[in-house]
This record gives sequence, C-alpha cells and structure tokens, in this order.
Amino acid sequence: MPTRERGAASVETLALLWAARETGVLDALLTSAGDPADIAAETDTTERAVRATIDALATEGFLERVGESHEPTNRALGLLAKTDVRSIGRLPHALDRFDALASLPETMRTGDPPDRSDDWTRNRLGAVAATDESTVRACVTAAVRERPAADRVLDVGGAPGTYAKEFVARGFDVTLVDRSEAVEVSRPFLAHEPVDLVTDDEPLPEADLAFVPAADRRRPADGTRDLIDRLSDALAPDGTVVVVDRLADRSPGATADAIAALATGESGPRSAAAYREWLDAGFESVDVRDVPGTDRQAVTGSKRAID
Repeated sequence: MPTRERGAASVETLALLWAARETGVLDALLTSAGDPADIAAETDTTERAVRATIDALATEGFLERVGESHEPTNRALGLLAKTDVRSIGRLPHALDRFDALASLPETMRTGDPPDRSDDWTRNRLGAVAATDESTVRACVTAAVRERPAADRVLDVGGAPGTYAKEFVARGFDVTLVDRSEAVEVSRPFLAHEPVDLVTDDEPLPEADLAFVPAADRRRPADGTRDLIDRLSDALAPDGTVVVVDRLADRSPGATADAIAALATGESGPRSAAAYREWLDAGFESVDVRDVPGTDRQAVTGSKRAID
C-alpha cells in the first residue's frame, strides 16, 4: 500500500532524525521495542536523545504508543524496507539530502561531495513516487496540451513511473526511459501497468510526444544537449518535446535546488535561455510556460521539419 505522506518535515525534525540515523538510534527504535535507557546504552547516546527521537517519530506518524512501549506504523516501512518504492515516501530522501548539506563546508573546500548511501537511488525514487497527485496531473496536462493528438509517449527520466501511470490512465501508449538502475527499481512499481521499460543506453522507440518530467542533475550540460538531440531523432516528424523543470531564473524552488546540487555534486537548475539554446537545434516554436498550481515550468518545442 502506498505510504500516505504528510507535509514536509521541519529542519529541526530532519536534523534530529538524521542524527538518530547516524547514531543507530533510529534503527534501534524501528526494529525493537526496547526501553529508552537500553537503547541509549546500546547506541552510546543519552536517554534524553532517545526520548526526543521517540517523540519526533510519534509526531511524524512513524511510531505509535502501545502501553508503555512503542511500535512502528505502516508509515515507517520506508525507513525499514526499500523493496517497494511506494512505501518509501519522501523522508528517506530528505534525510539523504540533509546528510549532504551537513557536509557542505567540507564539500565547499574540496569540491568533493560525500559518498552516497547504498539506498540513495531507491530513496530518491521513493520521493518521486510520493509526488502530490495534483502536481503529477498538472505536469501531464501541460504536456498533453502541447500534443493532444499524440498516441505514443516517451517518459524520459521519469522513474519509477509516477507520470507514466498518469499518461496510461489517459489512454496513451507509454515507454519509460531511464538509467538501468532506476529502470530495475521501477519494474515492481509498474508490474501491472502497460508501460514498456527501456534503459537510456538502448535505442529510443519512435514517439509523438517526449516528456521529460525532471532534469537529471547528474547529467552535465553537454549530456542534456545530447539527450535532446536523441529525442529529436526519436520523435515522429510532427513530434513534440516537453521538459518540465524548476528553471533557475523563474521558479521559486530553484534556489533550494541549487543549494542541494552544490551539496550533492549534481548540476544546478538550468535557465530558460539554456533550454532554448539546446532545443533550437532540432525544434521550432520553442516556448516556456508556468505549469499551473506548481513551482515548475514547461519548456516545449515542435520537431523541426527537414527540408
């Protein structure tokens, strides 16, 4: 069952839960019903710290009190198991980002971000899977408006398939394209959906609409340009590309994205001008519009006719 998400955790809550994860308190609380004093001794922390973590987890809905003890709720599944991205939710990825931000002074000195956790990709995809339904619908609607007669959609970089499912629900034939690791994680999420899965090192199938729901921050500018060129080649003669992103010069969320990118070593938000330059080579009628009800913009273009 998908994890029901609440609002974003406060900075203070993230700091506490990150510290609890680093010290082993979080794992101890979620896997046992031990006494706070016992957990404090086991993790070499103070009993006060353990009790504060219990209170925070209970407030966030990850623990429920049972008599004098506590038990993990269904919402805690994402902190325990990573098999199904629907159960992970947003918090684990938020903790991963907080971990990178906590190392930002050293990263600023060396230019080398901290190593990522083994669960980084699954946690990131869990956060994508927990995207608000209204945001998913708004982004897909913005894309469909650009090419309402499309039959075939390429969802590029959209793992685990949150947007692909919405396209399928609207009657489109959908192919999801992403990195091999992300594709493998997406398979259970899309097991009962008629979505074809293709890794980004394979040839792209022809489509009428290419939808890019989130810029791959691990991809440098040249890589993004190459991707757009590949999309132009894959699109039908009257095809359309729609890239949804938080633009550096337009979105209120771009500053936070830029700081997170600095901390994680990824590339920062792109500007509208950069996207226009990349699209101009293979597309015409390039335009930028706000996606209503979100902090994102849609950069659109129609495949340039070959003389």
